[in-house]
Amino acid sequence: MSKTRMTRTERVRAALAKQDVDRIPISIWLHYSHLDQDPRSLAEEQVRAARKFDYDFIKLMPFGLYSVQDWGPRLKMFCQKGHPPIVDRFAIDTPEDWLAVKELPGTYGAWGSQVTLAKHVRRLVGDEIPFIQTIFSPLTSARKLGGERIFEDMKNCPEALHAALEAITRTTVSFIRENLAAGVSGFFFATQNAVSTEISPEAYEEFGAAYDLRLFEAFAGQTWLDVIHIHGENVMFKRVAEYPGNCINWHDRWGGPSMDKARALTDKCLLGGLNERDVLHTVDTDAVQAHVAEAVAMAGRTGLMIGPGCVADPATPEANFFAARMALENL
Repeated sequence: MSKTRMTRTERVRAALAKQDVDRIPISIWLHYSHLDQDPRSLAEEQVRAARKFDYDFIKLMPFGLYSVQDWGPRLKMFCQKGHPPIVDRFAIDTPEDWLAVKELPGTYGAWGSQVTLAKHVRRLVGDEIPFIQTIFSPLTSARKLGGERIFEDMKNCPEALHAALEAITRTTVSFIRENLAAGVSGFFFATQNAVSTEISPEAYEEFGAAYDLRLFEAFAGQTWLDVIHIHGENVMFKRVAEYPGNCINWHDRWGGPSMDKARALTDKCLLGGLNERDVLHTVDTDAVQAHVAEAVAMAGRTGLMIGPGCVADPATPEANFFAARMALENL
């Protein structure tokens, strides 16, 4: 164990490089749905939480539908804690509707608000705390636009879906460039479609990976903390772990593979260990600390950062956030 106290950046960089750390890095993220329609309020709250709980990096938390709002779905916005926006009506009703999805500038509408979020966080933290912007795979955004019909359209009208994916990809690349200029440390790339029970490997390559990899190309060599998030159960872990990010996050506690099994599938830094669904917000602080210790025992101290498999519940007691952080002092 390193005896010299590290800065947050030094600690995270060491974990990514599988080097010794003074303590294992941690970050816990959740939606701030009562604040996320105003980028300045969201920035201030995320920075406050990172300092309060002594997190090692900030995952920016734009609302989950920011990447589709400007293409016309009808959304219900609650602006209440614990009630994130939902799709009230999808934007895509017919195959022809995909053709109306046109490329947008990365500073347009909801996209631009998230660039403003990054700028505010940079202004507040400087080089004190690394922070990464959330981006979605183009196919994930397409699903938020059209719902489950994407799987039908893959078979029956692939050209129309490909046209939309192209526009979504170009828009996301523009958004990436704006965030690079805003000073992000990297990106949190999230895919919700790398699920073997929903899509074949061949279709995933054509409609998923082909577009995903263009996003990574847009920031290659310009960032240092790039997390790949695989959402869901029965995920194509090995395939997505081949993406060029240097850290991987997934539902290791309830979706699998477990931390120890993941070590045999990827050489990337692992980010996880917290069961946000069944443990973090439902047990006492002693159980949280034992839960963290168990994760470290499975994964080992090097090449590891502690975090949730997905967003934490906003109703989680603050004591449990402190407990997760403090558990790492003696591991």
